Amino acid sequence: MRTYKKFLPDVVVILVFAIISFAYFLVPVTQGKILFQHDASAGVGSAQELTEYQNRTGETTRWTNSIFGGMPTYQMSPSYQSTDGLSQVMNAYHLWLPDNVWFLFAYLLGFYILLRAFDFRQTLAALGSIMWAFSSYFLIIIAAGHLWKVMALAYLPPMIAGIVLAYRGRYLSGFIVTALFTAFEIKANHVQMTYYYLFIILFMVIAYLVKAVREKQLTGFMKSTGVVAAAAVIGIAINLSSLYHTWQYQKESMRGKSELVKKDAANQTSSGLDRDYITQWSYGIDETLTLLVPDAKGGATVPLSKNATAMAKADPQIQSMIPQLYDAIPQYFGTQPGTSGPVYVGAFVLFLFILGLFIVRGSMKWALLAATVLSVLLAWGHNFMGFTNFFLDYIPMYAKFRTVASILVIAEFTIPLLAALALKKIVDEPEVLTKQMKFVYISLALTAGVALLIALFPGMMEPFISDQERQMITSIQGMDGNTANTILSNIAAMREAMVSADAWRSVIIILIGFALLFLYKMKKLRADYMVICMAVLCLVDMWQVDKRYLNDEMFVPKSERDMPHQATSTDLAIMKDKSLDYRVLNLASNTFNENETSFFHKSIGGYHPAKLRRYQEMIDAYIAPEMQAAMQAIAAKNGNMQEVDGAKVFPVLNMLNTKYFILPLQGGATMPLQNIYAQGNGWFVDKINYVADANAEYAGVGKIDVRHEAVADKKFESVLGKAQSNDSTAKVKLVKYEPNNLQYTIDSKKGGVVVFAEIYYPGWTATIDGQPAELGRVNYILRALNVKAGKHTVVLDFHPTSISTTETIAYIAIVILLLAIIGAGYMRFKNRKEA
Repeated sequence: MRTYKKFLPDVVVILVFAIISFAYFLVPVTQGKILFQHDASAGVGSAQELTEYQNRTGETTRWTNSIFGGMPTYQMSPSYQSTDGLSQVMNAYHLWLPDNVWFLFAYLLGFYILLRAFDFRQTLAALGSIMWAFSSYFLIIIAAGHLWKVMALAYLPPMIAGIVLAYRGRYLSGFIVTALFTAFEIKANHVQMTYYYLFIILFMVIAYLVKAVREKQLTGFMKSTGVVAAAAVIGIAINLSSLYHTWQYQKESMRGKSELVKKDAANQTSSGLDRDYITQWSYGIDETLTLLVPDAKGGATVPLSKNATAMAKADPQIQSMIPQLYDAIPQYFGTQPGTSGPVYVGAFVLFLFILGLFIVRGSMKWALLAATVLSVLLAWGHNFMGFTNFFLDYIPMYAKFRTVASILVIAEFTIPLLAALALKKIVDEPEVLTKQMKFVYISLALTAGVALLIALFPGMMEPFISDQERQMITSIQGMDGNTANTILSNIAAMREAMVSADAWRSVIIILIGFALLFLYKMKKLRADYMVICMAVLCLVDMWQVDKRYLNDEMFVPKSERDMPHQATSTDLAIMKDKSLDYRVLNLASNTFNENETSFFHKSIGGYHPAKLRRYQEMIDAYIAPEMQAAMQAIAAKNGNMQEVDGAKVFPVLNMLNTKYFILPLQGGATMPLQNIYAQGNGWFVDKINYVADANAEYAGVGKIDVRHEAVADKKFESVLGKAQSNDSTAKVKLVKYEPNNLQYTIDSKKGGVVVFAEIYYPGWTATIDGQPAELGRVNYILRALNVKAGKHTVVLDFHPTSISTTETIAYIAIVILLLAIIGAGYMRFKNRKEA
C-alpha cells in the first residue's frame, strides 16, 4: 500500500501526459488519419523490395536494388533478431499508443524521468516536461517524417536520467536506466542526434567532476563514471549489429571520406562531407531570436497568403494585378535555403532560463550554459565559419553530419532544463525572490524587453526581401521599376507585421509568467497553483505555435501513405517486361529526390540522405549530365531510339543496364521508352586499363568505350588479371534473381574479365561453380570477376558473416541487463522484507 501511494502521483502524471498527447492529435486519431510525410512515404517506396522479399521468404535482405542502382539496407531497414525483444519493451514504454500520439507522449515521459532523477517533485517535473516536449522543432520533425530523429530525441533525456542517478550514488538504478535507454537510443538509429547529445553528457560529467573535486568525493565520482561506462557498453553491445554495420557502411557512404582529390581542396573535410554541403542549412545569427519570437524570420517556407496577419497588409491592387503573387512568396525570409519552421523554446521558458543563470548555484548551471552557447555558435555554421571549421577539422566525427542548424537540439534541452532548475530553486527556497528580485527584473528586460523592441521596431529584423525575390519581381514581363518597388515594399510590410505581431505575443506570454511569479512572491498564490498555472501558460503558448507546423490539415487517410500512388499506365507497360533485372530512369520526376519510382521498379534514382559516395560522385560527373543529354537527344529525334547515338550520349546509363526511360508529357502524363543501348546484366570486356588512383579511375570512365573496355584501380590488378578479346558468342546470362543473391550462367571460348551491371560494395562474395572467387571493382562503381573459358555458374551473394558475430555479442549483453534488472528487483524485495 505504501508503494502504491508513493507512485500514485507519478501514475497520474503519466496519464495526464497520455491525455495531452491524445488531445493534440484528437481529430486525426478519431478520424483514422495519418501524416503523409515525405521521409515516411519515401521509405515506403525504397523499402518495397525489402518488404516483398521478407513476405516471400521470411528473411531480411541486407541489400536492395530498388534505389540508386543498389545499396545496403543498413540505413533503410536496420532490423536484427537480437533487438526484436527490445522493440516489444519499447512499445510497452510507449503504452502501445497510436503513432504520432506516442511520439509526443515519449517526449513528455522521457524528460519527466530526467527531472525525477534530479529529485523534482511530480508537478514541477510535469511542468518541465511540457517546457521541453513542446519545443517547436520536436513537432516539426514529426510533421516532416523524421521519425528516427523523433525517437532518438525522445530517448535521450531518460538515458541522461540514468547518468544523473549514477552520479547521485544510486548505482544499480543508474546502471539499469542508462543501459536500457542507451539501448533504446541506439535502436532509434539516428547517430547525429545521439552524437550531439554527447556534448551535453560531456559537459554534465565535467560538472559532476568539479563538484566531486570541491567536495573531495573523487572516489565516488570514479565509481559513478565506471557504472555509467559499463551501462553504455551494455546498451551499445545490445545494438552492436546495427552500430557495426552502420559504421562499416558510413565509410562507403557520403558520410565517409572521398578517395577523390578535388580541385576545391579547401572545401573538403578530412573525413565526411564537404564544408558547403554540411553548412548549407545554417541558422542565421539574428535568426537565433526565434528562440524568443517564433516568427522573427517569418516562420516556415510556406505561402505568405496563409498568414492572416500578413494578408491584412496585402495591397488589393497588387492582388488584382498579380493574383498568385502572395502564393509564390514565402513567409520565411531568413538565410537558410528553406525551413519547415523555427526553433522556438517558449518565451517564458527562455525567461526562466535567463533567471536560472542568476539564481541557480553549482557547476551544473555552467555546464548547461556552456552547452547552450556551443549549440548556438555551431548552429550558425557558415555564418560563423572559423568556429565551424575548427570543429570540422579537429572534433572527431563532427564532419560526418549535415544540416548544422539541427544542433540547436542541444539548446532545446539545456534551456528548459535550467529553466526547470530555476523554478525548483524558487519553489524550494521562496525567499530567493525577495532577496534576488533584481535578477527577475534583469531577466524580464533581457527577454520581454528584447521582444518589445522587436514589436516596436520590427525593421531591426531586415532584410525582408532576398536578392532572389527582388530578381523574380523585377524580371516579370512588363514590370517597371516603380511598380516593382511598390510590390517589394508591400511584401516587406507584410513580413514586418508578422514579426511585430509575434513579438507582442511573446511580450504578453512573459508578462503573464512574471505576474504569476510576482503573485507567488507576494504570497497571493501557492506554489502548486503557480506551477499548474505556469504549465497551462507554457502549454497554451507552445501548443499554438506548434499547431502552425503540425496541424490537423496535414493528415490524410491511411491509404494514401500505404500506397503513395497507383501504378500508372507507364509503370504497367514497363512491368510487362519480365526480365529478371533491369533499371528504370524516371526523367519525369525529381529523379534523385523521390522513391515512388522504386515502389514499382529498380530505379537509377532515389532518395536517401546517405547514399553510396561513389554513386553520388558518378551522378555528379556522369549520370546527371547524361540525363540532360539523353532528354535533348531523344527530343531531337522525336523518340526514335534507332536514330539516337545512345552509345555516345549516355554510356554510363547503358552500363547500369538502364532499359527504360520514363519521359514527361504535357498535363503531367508520362510515357515509357525502351533504351535499346542498355548493356544487359553482364558482359566480357576486351581491355581493362589499370590506373594509379581514384581520380584516374573516375576520369577514365569518360574516356573509354564501356561496351568493350573497363578502367580499374591498380589494386585490383591481382584480382582481375588481364582481359581477353572475345567474340559475340561469349554470353553472360542472369538466370536467378534475389536482391541479395544473383546467379549467372557464363559461357565463353577465351574467358577473361566479366563486368556486371551491379554496384560494387565490400561484403559481396562470388563463387564460380561453387568455388570462392574474389570480386573486383571497375568503372568506379561496378563489380567485375575473372572467369575462365568454358561454361560456368557464377553466384554473387550478400549475406555478411559479421552479422552472426555481432548478434551473439548482443544476446550476451541482453542477458547481462536482464540479470541486473532481476538483481535490482530481488534487492528491493529483500530490503522491503527486512524493513
